[in-house]
Amino acid sequence: MVRTALRAILGAEEDLEVVGEATTGAEAVSVVRELRPDVVLMDVRMPEVDGIRATEQLLGGMDSPPRVIVVTTFENDSYVYDALRAGASGFLLKRSGADELVQAVRLVARTDSLLFPAAVRALAAEHAQARRARTAAGKLRAQLSDREAEVLRLMARGLSNAEIAEQLVLGAATVKTHVAGALAKLGVRNRTQAVIAAYECGFVSPR
Repeated sequence: MVRTALRAILGAEEDLEVVGEATTGAEAVSVVRELRPDVVLMDVRMPEVDGIRATEQLLGGMDSPPRVIVVTTFENDSYVYDALRAGASGFLLKRSGADELVQAVRLVARTDSLLFPAAVRALAAEHAQARRARTAAGKLRAQLSDREAEVLRLMARGLSNAEIAEQLVLGAATVKTHVAGALAKLGVRNRTQAVIAAYECGFVSPR
C-alpha cells in the first residue's frame, strides 16, 4: 500500500519518473543496480536485508551511486541514525504529505544538501554521545585545515556546496575541493557520513 501511494504521488509529477520498486532489501539492491535511478526511497525495515545494509551495499558498491532517502515511521528510530551513518542523504516520515515527499526527492536529486538537517541534529543529540567513544573521527579532526573545518560545520547545517560558496565568498570548485579534503581525512564516502562523524567526535554540537 505504501509503495502504491508513493508511486502514484511521484508518478503524477512531470519532472519525476518512477522506474522501479522492490519488496525486500535484497531485491532493492538488485533493482537499483540494474535501473540506476537518481534517487531511492528506502524503507529501513524490510525482509531479508534491511534498509541500512541495503544502503551500505548501494553506496559502497556502485560507481555514481544514487541518493538514498530513508522512509520511516518514527524520526527518532535508531535505524534511521544507522542509515544516515551508512550514507543516506536524509529521511522522510511515512506520514509526510504529498508535497513534502515530492520536494524531498527534488532536493536530493538536484542538490548536495542534506534532507532535514534539523532533524539530523536531533538524532545526533540522542545517538551520537553513546557512540562517541567508539569512533576514530576524534583522532582525525585535528588534521582538518581551518577552511575544511569551516566547510564541515556548514555542511552540518545542511548547506549545499553552492550555499557554502556564497556564505564564505569562495568559488564552487574551491568549496568542492575542501569538501573532498574533509571527507578524505574523516575516512568517509559522502557528506552525510562526514556530518555524522563530526557529531560523534564532538567537532559539531547537536545542540
